[in-house]
Amino acid sequence: SPFHHLGQQMQDILGDGEILKEVVQPGEGPPLGILTMRKGEFSCFLFLPEYAYGAMGCPPHIPPVATVLYEVQVLDFLDSAQVDEFFSMSVVEHNTVPLSMLLNVVDTERRFGNHCFNQSRFEDAKDRYKQAEGEDEKRSIVAVQLPIYLNLSLTQVRLDRHLKAMEYGHKALEINPNNTKALFHCGQANKAFDIDINNLLRKLAIRYKDCLDKEKEMCSKMFADFVKK
Repeated sequence: SPFHHLGQQMQDILGDGEILKEVVQPGEGPPLGILTMRKGEFSCFLFLPEYAYGAMGCPPHIPPVATVLYEVQVLDFLDSAQVDEFFSMSVVEHNTVPLSMLLNVVDTERRFGNHCFNQSRFEDAKDRYKQAEGEDEKRSIVAVQLPIYLNLSLTQVRLDRHLKAMEYGHKALEINPNNTKALFHCGQANKAFDIDINNLLRKLAIRYKDCLDKEKEMCSKMFADFVKK
């Protein structure tokens, strides 16, 4: 079969002939499977039924007992191994982790937030930034807190949650009172309130004028009735 011929040219990953791989464009590290692929790598994987869709297949596209050929390219990724390890720990264990690990966890969560933000997934970005903020507060790592508060402030602006945007902007300014990004984000949030206030003042002025006009009209009628008498 064509798969048999192709398989003879591919690398046996597991050593039992069940998963075969051919590196089309080498990455930066040894190809040991999808989980070990490197950024930029483009590879082909040949999966026998036991490691693909099994005896059932996936009708109507994948027949039963099918050998499947995948082409996989890793465009980008974030290593979350330490993040997963950290969040599997107890609260007591959190207090004993090395500073280097905590910094990595906070930075990874922040980068996840950036990735979500760039895809306009603002709710997901907010959750990632909040996670990073929560862990960051445990050690008060000011150098890491500032960009997190800036990112949270900008994300809340995009979500039209201006009070929250002001809150995180002010937290950033507490760390660095002259930070231009924090000042700008607070200005963006304030601008929305200015528009609302101006609209309310405009409506109030119109109502006040209406009241004055009605009062004048009423006084005129009362004066006219008094003169007639």
